[in-house]
Amino acid sequence: MNEHKVSREKEVPAYKLKRVSELVAMMKKNRTILIAFTKNLPSSQFHSIKKNLRGKAEVHVAKKSIILRALETIGKAGYKNLEPYVIADIALFFSELDPFTLSALLADNRSPLKAKTGDIAPEDIIVEPGPTDLVPGPAISELSGAGLKVAVEGGKLAIKQQKIIVYAGEVIKENIAGVMGKLGITPMKVGFEPLAAYDADSDKVYSNIKIDKKKTIEELKDSAFRAFGFAVNRIYIAKETIFHLFARAVREELSLIKFSDKTSKPQDYNTNAKEDS
Repeated sequence: MNEHKVSREKEVPAYKLKRVSELVAMMKKNRTILIAFTKNLPSSQFHSIKKNLRGKAEVHVAKKSIILRALETIGKAGYKNLEPYVIADIALFFSELDPFTLSALLADNRSPLKAKTGDIAPEDIIVEPGPTDLVPGPAISELSGAGLKVAVEGGKLAIKQQKIIVYAGEVIKENIAGVMGKLGITPMKVGFEPLAAYDADSDKVYSNIKIDKKKTIEELKDSAFRAFGFAVNRIYIAKETIFHLFARAVREELSLIKFSDKTSKPQDYNTNAKEDS
């Protein structure tokens, strides 16, 4: 007689089941579930952001296995699409705000941080001309090594000319990081990094929801400028363009008058012609 070994699933501890139930309840209760990356986020800032979002979003941290079990338990296809984003070092945000508004709030709660060697510059890092608190000495060669023009003014070093010391996307070198530290430049931002969010209203998962307000505003300004120029060139009449269209019409009228004055000639008369007798 063959003996068969019966495999048994390991019993899930009660505290884990309770945590799964809590997450499932939050998922059913809220419109948005946002997953954010928390690696390298200091504990003090974690709690500060959590406090700032009070009344707008709830923050929960749980093990990967518990989050996945909660998503499986809720049994809705849309939630399942969040599973690829459940990785290590994440937090869950639950809110009635839409995913993009919530992501923008997280962007607003990012804090400036000093750059370290090897960091990637998020934008062009510009040193503006002006006085510093640095005294002459080794700092002169350090600033000069970063391409900065310096002079001694009133016993302190002064930057004499604007300079981009590292361009967006470049790796920050050790000497550049040191100079930025001395000048109090904090180009890096630390906070929650949104990965993806589920919106119950649309039953969709949205990725790439990180909001860069500064960049977005610049793009909107550029688009508005281009749209305005296009509207004026197409003679599109609106309250925003009417003044410029009238002004252009006046300039063109004056140009035509000036051109007409230059091209018109007085009538020639034959002064030798004999009068009729």
